This record gives sequence, C-alpha cells and structure tokens, in this order.
Amino acid sequence: MRTKRFLVAVALAVCSMTVQAQDPTPSELYFNKTELPNGLVFLPAPPDSSSAQFLYDISQYIWGKSKRQDSLRAQQAIRDVVIDIGDMAREFSPVFGMEISKEKTPAIFKVLNLGVVTMRLSASNLKTTYKRRRPYVVFSEPTLIPAEEDELRNTGSYPSGHTLRGWAMALLLSEINPAAQDEILKKGYEWGESRVIAGYHWQSDTDASRLLASACYARLHTSEDFLKDMAAARKEFAEKLRHQ
Repeated sequence: MRTKRFLVAVALAVCSMTVQAQDPTPSELYFNKTELPNGLVFLPAPPDSSSAQFLYDISQYIWGKSKRQDSLRAQQAIRDVVIDIGDMAREFSPVFGMEISKEKTPAIFKVLNLGVVTMRLSASNLKTTYKRRRPYVVFSEPTLIPAEEDELRNTGSYPSGHTLRGWAMALLLSEINPAAQDEILKKGYEWGESRVIAGYHWQSDTDASRLLASACYARLHTSEDFLKDMAAARKEFAEKLRHQ
C-alpha cells in the first residue's frame, strides 16, 4: 500500500509539470539577466573532483539516497520538483498562513511570479559555463523522478535552478509575512535539499543557489516597480489576515 501511494505521488508530480502556466515576458520582469548579480564573478566554481569539497558532495549524495527511505520526505522531494509559480505557491501556502493563488491573492501572486522568474535568470550563465554533470549521471543511478532523467541528463547541475526558485520564493514570502519567517525559510531550505534527495543536484549546487538568490533579492530592492508590487502584496496580506 505504501509503495502504491508513493507511485501515485510520483504520477501527480509529473502531471503537474505538464500544465505549467507561461512565465512572464522579459519586458515584464524587474531586471534582465545582464542587470542581475553575476555569479561567475563572486561565486566559486563547482568543486574539483579531487577536492575535499567534492568528497562532501559525495557524502551528501549518499545522505540524500538514505532519505528516500523515509516515504514522507521522499514524497515531499517529489512535490518540490514543481517550478510553476501556482504549484509552488500551493506548497508554500501552509507555512505562509493562507492560501496563495492568482485568484485569491493577486497582488501576492504577482510579486512572486515576477520576482522568482527574474531571480531565476541569474543561473543560466553559470549552468552553460560550467556544464557540471548531475550526480545521477556521474554514478549512473536512478533518481526519485525518473520522468525527468533524460531531459536533464545533459543540462548543467551548477547551480540548482529549483533551489534558486524555492529560496527566492521563501525570501519574498518572508518579507510579506515576517511573523512566519522561520517556517517559510525552513520550507525554502528544504526545497533545495529535496534536489539532493532526488539525486539531481550536489550539495554545492544548492548552496550556491541560495547565495545567488540572496544576492538577486538585494538587487530587486533597487527596482521601483518591485518595491511598489511588494507594498501592494503586503497590504493585500494585511487585509486578508484581518478577515481570516
């Protein structure tokens, strides 16, 4: 029965990936890629395979595989594969304290959509420059999400785009609802660890993504459009909170 429930969770996660909403157009975003912090300048390169740092990556890969034995944590890792903002908002809603959706919280959804997608742009030049092989490719082992293995096999592992999205959303939601910041940030951190557990990323990939997202988040606060949208999101949250 447990195996059956686990397979159903996998199927639902894969299905959700096929109905993603379209990302905002480049002209709608707060910044373009060249205006965001350049991780090639301030982040280290991925660990060399002969380094002590890479040994830690390997130990964390082994740790991630061990966490798959915990069915609840494995299911969470599968759910965390989503990249559609609506799906991500649904996963973050419990720790945020209210349902987040385009229909029920349009101002919050707008700043999440534009903010996360803007920050995600910062990963592309690192991925194409380093072209780091993913752990499941290096070890020729299965992942928690088989449906994505072929598609991502030849894409760069460093940094983790999923982790960047998850940490970016956690930062945004923490600013909107600072009273729940600890729970939100815990969820954002676990979002990245899910990529290690699933077998798609090294620990150093996820660590770099959090640093990159945090740098981009500081940059967002120099955008008047972002500040206006964030103010509207916080106002909407306060109004919704009063009527709960």
